[in-house]
Amino acid sequence: MGINGNCQQVIDNHNGCDMDDSMITITLKDIPRAVHVALKHQARQHGRSLNKEALACLEAAVAPTKVNVAAMLFEIRQHRAALPGKLTDQLIQAAKHEGRP
Repeated sequence: MGINGNCQQVIDNHNGCDMDDSMITITLKDIPRAVHVALKHQARQHGRSLNKEALACLEAAVAPTKVNVAAMLFEIRQHRAALPGKLTDQLIQAAKHEGRP
């Protein structure tokens, strides 16, 4: 996983400085105890350091979501097929002519 283009641009242009592709260090402050404990627990479960777990969480949060278009269209078509009646162009035009929004 990597940082998406928009976030990388923000990082590259931070404070007007041009940065190369080297690693960047950030400091997090005021982390709630419950979040810290949960992150440590997750890190242990995944066999990672706390830092690596935090990076994995950050990357997952900013990574683009991949959509399975075929599966989504299939679900939409199933839902439409289950609806009563059938919406046609003629019905839409008739509704427009009746003054409906």
